[in-house]
Amino acid sequence: MSDNQNLLAEQRRALILDEVRRRGGVRVNELTRRLNVSDMTVRRDLDALARQGMVAKVHGGAVPVTDASTHEPGFEAKSALELGAKEEIARAAARMVRPGTAIALSGGTTTFALARQLLDVPDLTVVTNSVRVADVFHEARYAVPGGESRPGAATVVLTGGVRTPSDALVGPVADQAIRSLHFDALFLGVHGISVAAGLSTPNLAEAETNRRLVRSARRVVVVADHTKWGTMGLSSFARLDEVDVLVTDAGVSPEVREEMAERLPGLVIAGEGEGPSDTPATEADGVPEDADGGAAG
Repeated sequence: MSDNQNLLAEQRRALILDEVRRRGGVRVNELTRRLNVSDMTVRRDLDALARQGMVAKVHGGAVPVTDASTHEPGFEAKSALELGAKEEIARAAARMVRPGTAIALSGGTTTFALARQLLDVPDLTVVTNSVRVADVFHEARYAVPGGESRPGAATVVLTGGVRTPSDALVGPVADQAIRSLHFDALFLGVHGISVAAGLSTPNLAEAETNRRLVRSARRVVVVADHTKWGTMGLSSFARLDEVDVLVTDAGVSPEVREEMAERLPGLVIAGEGEGPSDTPATEADGVPEDADGGAAG
């Protein structure tokens, strides 16, 4: 970690958390030297991470918390993690989307980053069960003088439902809304990916809603940073062979990368070389070039 007194609190805490996970624990005096901040600042950061359930404080420092399969961090807690990786993934995934298509974005901080990358893609229809994602498109749609709708802005279908800690809408209302829709591509954030469990989440209701999203999509693109591989939530909702493309980041180890490539139909390492994310969108999203775009209905 480089010395930088001007790091934002969220960035500094993400660096601390990464160090805790990588080394299995950190001491306060080590962090003060590496981050070039005061002892009090480090202790406040550790307090904040402990309140979010991300680390366990011990005398003189902090150690990792082993999450239970039912533990679901809130949106704000997850937003501070792997910021650079999520932006890289979002940019790569955005290149798979072409104008005039119907896509779905699930809840999650990586899909939230993706939504911001899609604001200049004209005439999208976006189905989402994420309050945060819907807000991104809504605010952009009316960000013009006089409060008029911006030409070509995305049309957003928000499913409704019961709100989870990660600001996703789930449950029977969301499931019923999704059941009647069909979209060209689903961009899906996940809690965990593993060989044994496939795609999983700690929230049972969210698992069922995600199953509905997968069934309604012509193409399933999972957007997940490297820390999600090997994580297993309480409930599985899709097998690995139901995923068309996984977009992840360069933080994956060579061993995990090889395992991913063997078990997933398509793999994109954001920021590295050529891949499905760098091909024309008419090919990458699985929509024939002479199609006039899907309709969410």
